[in-house]
Amino acid sequence: MKFIIDNWYLILLALVAGSMLLMPLVKGGMGGTLSPAGAVQLINREKAVVIDVCEPEEFALGHVNGAKNIPLGQLEERLPSVVKNKALPLVLVCAKGPRAVRAEGMAKKLGYDKAQALAGGLKAWREANLPVEKG
Repeated sequence: MKFIIDNWYLILLALVAGSMLLMPLVKGGMGGTLSPAGAVQLINREKAVVIDVCEPEEFALGHVNGAKNIPLGQLEERLPSVVKNKALPLVLVCAKGPRAVRAEGMAKKLGYDKAQALAGGLKAWREANLPVEKG
């Protein structure tokens, strides 16, 4: 007990450092860094292209208005033909976020430097009461 009282600041420092190390893991669970509001701004102001990386069956159940469907497994081969201008921002979306994060890395590797994954995916988009198309 004396050790804890004498070294409380070291224990506090260890707890703070540990929580800072765990923070990216907690944030990474949602996937992406772009908020739904940020995505809307990119779409409206910079003519961002929305790419949904879900499978066609998931895409048919609901997707962001105007989104183009390129399943994650086909992204590297199809993205250059769907979005020819690499200077345009890309908003990558999936159901919950993790696939979009992988797609962001793939898109950046292809030269789309303004690619961003939507944090929380379509689920976060719906929770923000933004429009969703079906079919």
